[in-house]
Amino acid sequence: MLFSKHIVKLKTVKEVEKMKIAGKIVGEILKKLEDIIKPGVTTKEIDIFSEQYMKSLGVLPAFLGVKGINCPFPASSCISRNNEVVHGIPNTSCVLKCGDIVSVDVGVIYEGYYGDAAKTYAVGNVSDVAEKLLRVTEKSLQKGVEHALPGKKIGDISFAIQETVERAGFSVVRDFVGHGIGKVLHEAPQIPNFGKADTGIELLPGMVLAIEPMVNVGSYEVFVANDGWTVFTKDGSLSAHFEHTVAIVENGYEILTKV
Repeated sequence: MLFSKHIVKLKTVKEVEKMKIAGKIVGEILKKLEDIIKPGVTTKEIDIFSEQYMKSLGVLPAFLGVKGINCPFPASSCISRNNEVVHGIPNTSCVLKCGDIVSVDVGVIYEGYYGDAAKTYAVGNVSDVAEKLLRVTEKSLQKGVEHALPGKKIGDISFAIQETVERAGFSVVRDFVGHGIGKVLHEAPQIPNFGKADTGIELLPGMVLAIEPMVNVGSYEVFVANDGWTVFTKDGSLSAHFEHTVAIVENGYEILTKV
């Protein structure tokens, strides 16, 4: 997905309130999917459920039709299984089985403002490695968010994520990053999941960030499939993805996509 090249845009309190509504809907979808995702379900069925829930609340799917390098994204949610990192295209032939892990990335538009979040789910009983991967990736998101404070810098978020992941023996994807978000899905600034503390731009109240560690069991190297969207780990190892939309406020941060 392509980034807007504009400068960082600070949001007003009213704008953040609208993004909070969008974020709440995204969070609700990801919560409800806990009961939907199970062995025998196709990734297309997950996408249909998500889109129908969006339509029932009168919001638009943020990802459907987003321009890529070769073609627009053809679904309402990105669904990536096992060694797929991000941007997996839902389809009827991809049937989940016990032991899989599956990442679902959901975005909506409410009155012109975006909400964006992702979660990786265990399908039935999974391996110890897969379970640890999910736990570490979610923890790295939490650690990154804890540094989304006024006066901190982008690098503080990046470093916290990388340190958490690598201390556990995993690697952070470097070719894809988090991003600013608002009236555009992908705004400045970019938020790498690796880097040095106390570097990058200063965080200010009014910034809204989509923080999203993508973590591989093996190497951080990835490649994009011929469909122009699906990103795979280069070594075939498992990958997990967690994401929240976070607003920086005067006295700290607020997670807009948390239910």
